[in-house]
Amino acid sequence: QEEVEDLMNDDDDDNENDEVQKPVTLGFAEKPKNKWSLLRQLFPSKAGGVPAWLDPNDLPSGRSCLCDICGEPLQFLLQVYAPTADRESTFHRALYLFTCPSMSCLLRDQHEQWKRPAVNASRSVKVFRCQLPRDNPFYSTEPPRHDGSDKPLGSGAPLCNWCGTWKGDKVCGSCREARYCSEKHQAMHWRSGHKVTCQNSSTNGGNSSAEDEKPASRSLWPEYEIVNEDEAEYDVDVPADLDNTNCLISRNQMDDSVNSLIDCFQGDSDRRSWGNFQERIARAPEQVLRYCRNVGARPLWPMSSGQPSTADIPNCSYCGKPRCFEFQVLPQLLYFFSVKNDADSLDWATIVVYSCEASCDGAAGYKEEFAWVQVSSPSQVVP
Repeated sequence: QEEVEDLMNDDDDDNENDEVQKPVTLGFAEKPKNKWSLLRQLFPSKAGGVPAWLDPNDLPSGRSCLCDICGEPLQFLLQVYAPTADRESTFHRALYLFTCPSMSCLLRDQHEQWKRPAVNASRSVKVFRCQLPRDNPFYSTEPPRHDGSDKPLGSGAPLCNWCGTWKGDKVCGSCREARYCSEKHQAMHWRSGHKVTCQNSSTNGGNSSAEDEKPASRSLWPEYEIVNEDEAEYDVDVPADLDNTNCLISRNQMDDSVNSLIDCFQGDSDRRSWGNFQERIARAPEQVLRYCRNVGARPLWPMSSGQPSTADIPNCSYCGKPRCFEFQVLPQLLYFFSVKNDADSLDWATIVVYSCEASCDGAAGYKEEFAWVQVSSPSQVVP
């Protein structure tokens, strides 16, 4: 296990380059090498598809699974496996990020996050933290072999047959096999073909497990493994006229994905932040995630406007201690998800995740943390 140090959040706006001095781990999206690489017993960091739940039983439930704005089930964005070595209870540790795919909800979310207290805010982006000791009911105490033979110690809660993400608390009244997290997903599955398979299943007396089946939804984002590399390996000056001929994401594609931000800049401060952001990202333009849970670490903000103050980041709702910066998601991920660059398509400048600095324990299997969304200028009109 790699040791990940605790950090204290430093929101001093006079030290905009503090993050530059901290060792940052970059995340890159790559197609998994094997079909078993992203299973939960391998403790993956991944984006798209469905979550590999660390605790497969005590999943988030109720309104935690829903967009607070439109009421629809949230869609899995990514998860980061981030254990810490400072105590036994965090031997396994992962954070899970979900978002509503509606851009109108994300724009409203951007305004809601300023509310104080934050518990009264309606959010379309949610993050959950889960941690387990080495000796737990779900996994071997021995490290994975990564040869396809690793197995969990037991099955988890049945998942929704449509999204494969949330717990399937509702059962199809006809076949009594298919499970759903919501009435909407049950209706969508029925219209997409379950009406036929349900009748066949009832006739044949099938006994398939919802956890083993692939989700029926075709709107999930494509699945990638997040591969980590130290940013220090990329600490070289990048000429402004460099032709990235070997880059998966071309310079034109990168420009198209962020040009809309420039129109939202509010004066020289935003332009300086954008220049610093571009210069830093250009060293490894395909990065989709930046992780740094070191003391004093700060996000790399694309814009100066719309940044939170210390007071805007709520303390942990479980132990009351401050939350600190842990990682941020970059807009490059949208390219890998093949999200169109339309006016109403999902888009963000960055999503920054803050977690309990103590990584506190407690009864809840998944503790909700805090995400700060920077979409554009906070003065943008919400639909």
